[in-house]
Amino acid sequence: MPRITVMPHEISCPSGAAFDVKTGVFLCDALLKNGIEIEHACEKSCACSTCHVIIKEGYASLTAASEDEEDQLDKAWGLNTCSRLACQVIVRHADLLIEIPRYSINLAQEGH
Repeated sequence: MPRITVMPHEISCPSGAAFDVKTGVFLCDALLKNGIEIEHACEKSCACSTCHVIIKEGYASLTAASEDEEDQLDKAWGLNTCSRLACQVIVRHADLLIEIPRYSINLAQEGH
């Protein structure tokens, strides 16, 4: 089983986290199931960039981003070459080290 390690994030995961997941699950679902409150304003339909994550380790094990995902990533804050949308990443065989960017461009978010 691959292991997902989430680096500490001030709001979503202050202490960081690590957990095992089955292969074939979407990263966003795995994060939410394990108590990581990652934003996902479009309800995981690849229509926004709020679930933007940076894959610090294990990026090469992932399938390539689709054109739709690339289009949405262009709108993400803090974009880099290892950026992905958690709603589009299917966990494969490798462990992943994930960084949730400090900011998200969420035009629908209330209370912040």
